[in-house]
Amino acid sequence: MPSQQTETLNKMIEDISQKLNMLNVGVIRAEDFSDEKIEDLTYLHQMVMKKTSFSPSEMQAIAEELASLRK
Repeated sequence: MPSQQTETLNKMIEDISQKLNMLNVGVIRAEDFSDEKIEDLTYLHQMVMKKTSFSPSEMQAIAEELASLRK
């Protein structure tokens, strides 16, 4: 994976974790995502960044989606 792409993925993951106040973001790294999942991660990032708040069930669903996108 090119370093620019890795940097972008790391930024998206960091953005999502900050928006959701996730504590274990360190366990999710750009290297955990295959090239085929980048579009899905980008979509998830866009959705998360558009919302101002999340219910607990939404936060859980987003965390589960992140987990499912990993290799």
